[in-house]
Amino acid sequence: MKKKEQTCLEKVRRNYPKFSVTERKIADYILKKPNQIIHSSINQLAEDLDVADSTVFRFCKRIGYKGYQAMKIALASEVVSSMQDIHEEVRHDDEMNNVAAKVFHTNMKALEETLKLIDEEQLQKAVDMLLSSRQIHFYGSGGSNTVALDAYHKFIRTGLPVQASVDTHFQLMSASQLDEQDCAVLISHSGSSKDILHILNILKKQNVKTIAITNFAKSTLSTAVHIPLYTSSGETDFRTEAFSSRIAQLTLLDLLYVNVLMNRGEEGREALNKMREAITIKRI
Repeated sequence: MKKKEQTCLEKVRRNYPKFSVTERKIADYILKKPNQIIHSSINQLAEDLDVADSTVFRFCKRIGYKGYQAMKIALASEVVSSMQDIHEEVRHDDEMNNVAAKVFHTNMKALEETLKLIDEEQLQKAVDMLLSSRQIHFYGSGGSNTVALDAYHKFIRTGLPVQASVDTHFQLMSASQLDEQDCAVLISHSGSSKDILHILNILKKQNVKTIAITNFAKSTLSTAVHIPLYTSSGETDFRTEAFSSRIAQLTLLDLLYVNVLMNRGEEGREALNKMREAITIKRI
């Protein structure tokens, strides 16, 4: 399947951890004020940010554009598209079928945008890390905890030692028992959840291998783990962006699970068959 071209804002978010301090200043401005960028010249932007025109030009080249004008055109197209999406938000006077269409559209868009963000090299590294680990623990708090539990429900079928817990105290306790042979998958939409960051601090002290699934490239979580994987989602009046992000998180974990199971080969198939046989007694 042909990989879809990333949008300008996605390119900025994806490359953010690699940017210098000056480049992050430009990136922050683009992310916060995209509408203002498309009405500004390179000189105006450089003056507003107190940087050289050449610095702005190099930034545009770094994220894949021939220059500032090319980036502006791409960004303008994206901003117009986003404005059109606003009209798809659920309204108080919408009929049930309209609400259904808009909710499904929002979730589908989150999946489409997340697919654009997939970095094949990072994904392969994550799969290799999971396969080479002695045990795998999934962590999440709040809504992300249900995603972590779903990940446990998936990965237990691979035959690999996996664990997840609802209680934050149990999560901290389990994290304290891991070491460099183990892997922890931390799930947080914002990447700034205090509970998750506390767990991350413990994991770092133990030299545990870490993977993050988050929506923000510049979050504390994404910049501190070994392998960050990103989702993308938008917010509407009745649903926060974390709602759609949950769908994307579940799907990203599906992708990891399928790749791990495929790489396990006969061992994976045997583990899956054992699982199926064990739960047949629960069926009528």
